[in-house]
Amino acid sequence: MSTEFDYIIVGAGSAGCVLANRLTESGEHRVLLVETGGSDKSIFIQMPTALSIPMNTEKYAWQFETEPEPYLDDRRMHCPRGKVLGGSSSINGMVYVRGHAKDFDEWAEYGAHDWDYQHCLPYFKKAESWAFGGDDYRGEDGPLGTNNGNNMKNPLYQAFIDAGLQAGYEFTQDYNGAQQEGFGAMHMTVKNGRRWSTANAYLRPAMSRDNLTVVTHATVQNVVLEGKQAKGIIYNRKGNTVKAIASKEVILSAGSIGSPHLLQLSGIGNPEVLKAAGINVKHELPGVGENLQDHLEFYFQFKCKQPITLNGKLDWFNKGLIGTQWILNKSGLGATNHFESCGFIRSKAGVEWPDLQYHFLPAAMRYDGRAAFDGHGFQVHIGHNKPKSRGFVHIQSTDPAVPPKIQFNYLQDEADIEGFRDCVRRTREIIAQPAFDAYRDGEIQPGEHIQSNEDIDAFVRSHVESAYHPSCSCKMGVDDMAVVDPQTRVHGIENLRVVDSSIFPTIPNGNLNGPTIMVAERAADLILHGQSVPPSNVAIAMDEQWAQRQRAGTPLREI
Repeated sequence: MSTEFDYIIVGAGSAGCVLANRLTESGEHRVLLVETGGSDKSIFIQMPTALSIPMNTEKYAWQFETEPEPYLDDRRMHCPRGKVLGGSSSINGMVYVRGHAKDFDEWAEYGAHDWDYQHCLPYFKKAESWAFGGDDYRGEDGPLGTNNGNNMKNPLYQAFIDAGLQAGYEFTQDYNGAQQEGFGAMHMTVKNGRRWSTANAYLRPAMSRDNLTVVTHATVQNVVLEGKQAKGIIYNRKGNTVKAIASKEVILSAGSIGSPHLLQLSGIGNPEVLKAAGINVKHELPGVGENLQDHLEFYFQFKCKQPITLNGKLDWFNKGLIGTQWILNKSGLGATNHFESCGFIRSKAGVEWPDLQYHFLPAAMRYDGRAAFDGHGFQVHIGHNKPKSRGFVHIQSTDPAVPPKIQFNYLQDEADIEGFRDCVRRTREIIAQPAFDAYRDGEIQPGEHIQSNEDIDAFVRSHVESAYHPSCSCKMGVDDMAVVDPQTRVHGIENLRVVDSSIFPTIPNGNLNGPTIMVAERAADLILHGQSVPPSNVAIAMDEQWAQRQRAGTPLREI
């Protein structure tokens, strides 16, 4: 069997669905989208409150595990990746964070020319339909619906924001706008009470187009190369091997684990890594699979004096009521991810923009839903978001079904260890503010006895978890370890691109779904037109005295 298209996209995830929509919009191009998973129509995917279920279900997610992490007591860390239409946008926590403007300026400084914030902002806006209307920073008519949940009906959400202000931090009206730093309401990719994945936002509207072919339950074996040119892909489906030809380009959007693995399966990468796995070297590109980054977090949990938390809604009767209300009218506790307030702060003086992120949850339970505090409690997910530690994704076998070796080297760098000490001390100071006096009733985790650096470090090593933001493993740039150039083209191979979170040079301060969609939107213009729209020219609020102080205590200035 052989089929021919103009563009072939591998992976129907956060980036692939965007590309499938944009590349077929004009009707001029025939596009093949290949996905290993299947339908996303499960209620557990579409109902926001059920977020822990698809993430931990083999049908919908690759259940990858890392190698023993040497700086986390040799723990193997869970690394789920979407295996369903919508990819990880169909299994994630639906938190919408673009990142700080300086994150993208950092990309440009690292060699991703014209990927600074002002060049990226038009594509954040193009993607988005913000529930409260567009402005210089927010989009109003894009495919991606964004909202702020149930408008913080639980008083604990507001208590968290108030506590942040009492501790001397700023209030931010919109952390995805001019000012990320501070405390405020959190945004989510939820529209009309449903998870608004890229499958719902981008792919479903495009599937009626005659020039888009979507193939599910297919495993891509490798990219077909003729010399230094990509000609197509070979994939397996229902026992059949199919060779699909791309007259223009092959685009890998398989994510930060899948894309480097596919390059390596195709003989593109570090010769030593390829030879060790029995792969013939077709193109030497040492950066493939290197520079792997992720966010770590832990749950800072507290007992609650008042019976107002979600811990009181975990019995089957209440779950039934929540589910029924959602099924009938897509409202209530079923229509939110429950992360409705948040904070972005700097860990210490001398840090220019925020590197710590808070998700507040009016419950004390594990993110995967497997365990909850027996009583009423609340928690903040806190993590150090600008890690210096770097890991890798290395192929282990010529068999595409054998997962690659994944190692993040979490907390390898001393600065990352110090960042988590700051997480503990800053959080205790915030929760100790008067705003929580009516609710706070002692620590569940870590526990008041965890005080010294040594105790904090040991707690973090044993309790920290991935925030599920693997990225940067096929970094964009122009140096010797860059995998793609600033136009997302694989260095040294014609007609082959990578477009997903693997091409981030550095991990941004926030969740990755928003910036991944932005990257795909901009890449679509680069693919179709060879250029992007003109950059924005907007102000960004920053603390001008960041070198001298850890928090402003006064309104931030726009620069």
